[in-house]
Amino acid sequence: MTSTRPKYWLMKAEPDARVVKGKDVKFSVDDFEAVRTTPWEGVRNFEARNLMKQMAIGDKILFYHSNCKNPGIAGFAEVSKEAYPDYTAWDSSHPYFDPKTKQDDPKWFMIDATFLARAGHFVPLSLLRHVADSANSDLPDEIAYIGIDGVKAIKAMPLITRGRLSVQPVNEECWGVIQMMSEKGGWEEMAFGKKKSTATRKPSTKDSVPIQKAKTNSTDDNRSNAVVAEVGASEEIVDGVKPKKGKKRKASEVDQVGAEDVPRRRSVRTKKE
Repeated sequence: MTSTRPKYWLMKAEPDARVVKGKDVKFSVDDFEAVRTTPWEGVRNFEARNLMKQMAIGDKILFYHSNCKNPGIAGFAEVSKEAYPDYTAWDSSHPYFDPKTKQDDPKWFMIDATFLARAGHFVPLSLLRHVADSANSDLPDEIAYIGIDGVKAIKAMPLITRGRLSVQPVNEECWGVIQMMSEKGGWEEMAFGKKKSTATRKPSTKDSVPIQKAKTNSTDDNRSNAVVAEVGASEEIVDGVKPKKGKKRKASEVDQVGAEDVPRRRSVRTKKE
């Protein structure tokens, strides 16, 4: 597969330690910079797999920290080998072994990615959402350099409109805007991430009891096969009565194929137990 013009992509990995089947699946920008080139194994989502099969050598990648406290774009990379069978799928010791795939008829594929550079300024997801939620005329002075076209490019990112897919296409305009933001920064003193409520607040009495809002996870919080899904666990305690916990079910009971996946990076192959 050859292409005269590179295409652009966003690919996610987990920067924080998490052990699956006795192996640490973390892969941060520090890990990426250290190894330089890595196979992008562990993708178990058909849409993400198909996107990787479209990639060509020289395509550019936004390297994204996912499933962590502060998700965002941490670096830049490029495709250095086009899609080939993901041999970890038939390795029973691998965290993302798939017994339904066969070596002579592979279901899953991966590419090789080569590190290019760290983001000069880490570009957080909360900032991108803030920009996407802003009217073109209300763009903060600190990042006014991206212009109206930059706002439009960010608004159109699948990261904003869809969120959870671990491999995503990015248009050339968005790539340029993210590069510019990484180089220039300027948002360090900005307040964003949590919107202030503009609703009129009723005066409270001395005996009033504050109501605590339940915390919700970011839409970027990617799940894995090791996670147990709990229904109703984040409900509030009302009038001193704690609601019953929802029934738990193992994630293995849910069809993981086709759901959002997070590629578990090559650190599982380099960090031998």
